[in-house]
Amino acid sequence: MGLLDILLGRTKPVVPDLDQLFALPSAAITLQAAAGFTPTGVGAVCFATVEGAAFEQTHREVQALLDADAERTGPPVELRQDGYGYSWLVSRRTPDQLPQLVNDLHAVNSSMEVNGFGPQLLCSLAAFEDERGRRLGLVYLYKRGTFYPFAPLSGTAERRDNPLELQVQAMLADDLRIERDLSRWFPVWGAPGL
Repeated sequence: MGLLDILLGRTKPVVPDLDQLFALPSAAITLQAAAGFTPTGVGAVCFATVEGAAFEQTHREVQALLDADAERTGPPVELRQDGYGYSWLVSRRTPDQLPQLVNDLHAVNSSMEVNGFGPQLLCSLAAFEDERGRRLGLVYLYKRGTFYPFAPLSGTAERRDNPLELQVQAMLADDLRIERDLSRWFPVWGAPGL
């Protein structure tokens, strides 16, 4: 980046670092020990909706790649759309298979990126819950290479548990690359598993 870029306020975009996803299992241990949240076994990759033969081919490739896993009992990945027009590729595992779920999320992101859909990728998430039924998502921002917690309040119309999110941020500061800009902690209403 040159002096002119600095003067004009241009910044280099952050290069996505999908390997950051592999930090989720150790963060899950911290989260369980500190706050009682355990994985639900649901994870998803969110992207701007795309259509066409190229995406269908990518979806089939992801299905075939993840279908080779003998430990899986259900479909390898399910395509869903939320009420906001975004698409989600959802993977379901048993709650004790978080490392395998992370592998699924990494494979989906990588396949989409390799096939030219990187600009459409928005985020990935892994879902957690505690004994009281509170839900929590650890959201990975694809274009920032960072995580943030998202805790929707149950039974309410699109409200979130901000104190819990800030507590989780502090708990996981040593485990995950946490997004420092709180304005980028976007709500992911209707996310699978939450």
